[in-house]
Amino acid sequence: MHSSFEKYVPFEPISMPKRSWPDKQITQAPAWCSVDLRDGNQALVDPMNVEEKLRLFHTLVDIGLKEIEVGFPSASETEFSFIRTLIEGGHIPDDVTIQVLVQARAHLIQRTFEAIAGAKNVILHFYNSTSTLQRKVVFRMDMDGIVKIAVEAARLIKKLAEPVIASGVNLRYEYSPESFMGTEMDNAVHICTRVMEELGATKEKPVILNLPSTVENCMPNYFADEIEYFIANLPNRERAIISLHPHNDRGCGVATAEMGLLAGADRVEGTLFGNGERTGNVDLVTVAMNLFTQRIDPKLDFSDINKIKEVYESVTKMKIGERQPYAGELVFTAFSGSHQDAINKGFQYMKETKTDFWEVPYLPIDPADVGRQYEPIIRINSQSGKGGAAFIMQQNFDFDLPKAMHPEFGSVVQKETDRVGKELKPDRIYELFMGEYVDINAPYRMVTHSFNEITDAEGNSHVTFSGTLAHKETFFDVVGEGNGPIDAFFNAIRGQKMDKFAFVDYSEHAIHSGSDSKAVAYIHLRAMNGKDVFGVGISHNISLAPLRGILSAINRAKRMEII
Repeated sequence: MHSSFEKYVPFEPISMPKRSWPDKQITQAPAWCSVDLRDGNQALVDPMNVEEKLRLFHTLVDIGLKEIEVGFPSASETEFSFIRTLIEGGHIPDDVTIQVLVQARAHLIQRTFEAIAGAKNVILHFYNSTSTLQRKVVFRMDMDGIVKIAVEAARLIKKLAEPVIASGVNLRYEYSPESFMGTEMDNAVHICTRVMEELGATKEKPVILNLPSTVENCMPNYFADEIEYFIANLPNRERAIISLHPHNDRGCGVATAEMGLLAGADRVEGTLFGNGERTGNVDLVTVAMNLFTQRIDPKLDFSDINKIKEVYESVTKMKIGERQPYAGELVFTAFSGSHQDAINKGFQYMKETKTDFWEVPYLPIDPADVGRQYEPIIRINSQSGKGGAAFIMQQNFDFDLPKAMHPEFGSVVQKETDRVGKELKPDRIYELFMGEYVDINAPYRMVTHSFNEITDAEGNSHVTFSGTLAHKETFFDVVGEGNGPIDAFFNAIRGQKMDKFAFVDYSEHAIHSGSDSKAVAYIHLRAMNGKDVFGVGISHNISLAPLRGILSAINRAKRMEII
């Protein structure tokens, strides 16, 4: 008995002892071609209708794609009609080239030429399969027979193209040795060379040689070896544009594309978010944004990725995964407490230093660069740390809690996440904060208050506080003097069973801008037993906010039985 894995034939890499691609760098964006309307569409359970295709086409144009494969016009009347709608309806901008796909079969090629009549810029993309497996299993033909199919198709295309080009159409050629990844490289070089010769490729009018990993069957580094070998052995390299068409069967589509570019490719065909047959095509969004994060202009605009997602999900009836790079709902979130703390510190660092560079740990890209908001970056569950809740309060509600207060409030939130066993939304965190610190009016509350301030001859301020406080149902008057409102209030409550605290620290800032601005005061007290407690006060009156914060801290100490 053999194990199941033993039935698979391993990929045999080519010998490349002097490979150079690992030492190369990508310094500019490749030419891009979207195959969403063809490769992506044919993979859908319910293919797009004309209206949906048009909506996606215009979205692709808005992104900045200049080459768009719009269909397989010889495959069906639906495909043919859509391409005619694009052309006759004036949907194609003058700087956009449509690409049409056809098998290397005479009657299908003739039908394809009928479909593109009247277009201004067209890439006619033809293909036949060249892999050892396809030759053996599907075509039962040797390589000479496969080359003959490609050459005869190229000859017919060249003939049919002459009057089209003469009429003023900018017609270009593209050839794909389908399943290139599984083709012997010398055979791939040979068939592509013969096609280039037949099409009359020149430096001024190069042929696009599209090298597909139609079914991904090797590691990306092996594919890069193939690309480097192919380019090195291709006669008249300057007469060809080397294009990649990676699929994602091994989950390596992006790596295959990036390593293929290192190996010398000029162009990449793919789809938005990796839609396509089986596990999909390479994700153009990921490849482009990966370049973006390396300070390379991808020449594609994903600055409103939520809008692009909405269109994509609407027309394809597919959902983008929560972890999809750059676009997923959760890719700019952090649940881990240490991650949250690092992100918070990163934002603070950038604010303090005014650096021109993006330097926030755990966030490889500024969410704003793809139209995302900061609010969902940090989300709170049972694994969140002390700084996460404070960050939510700052980002969502404009409360800038002092760092010393973070562990205490973090503990409050932690108890709630343990209780409910799930994520807490920002509004619930706000409710916890207000209930714990602000809306706490027992056992002590302030009934009335007044301040009187005088400045002596030396310029020193003297403040008198007078007011009425209540303890449960008992009311009592207090008076105190000090060098400011806080000092005066502290002196006023001495001897009222409220003086068992030392004042540690105080901070204050405004929340909400404009006429509705309020002051929020954070008070840090220390009980006689050495335990720390915090209070928060909010008021339109800047002098009253800290007094409410003091009462908040004392009330919380009573509730927690600190005193």
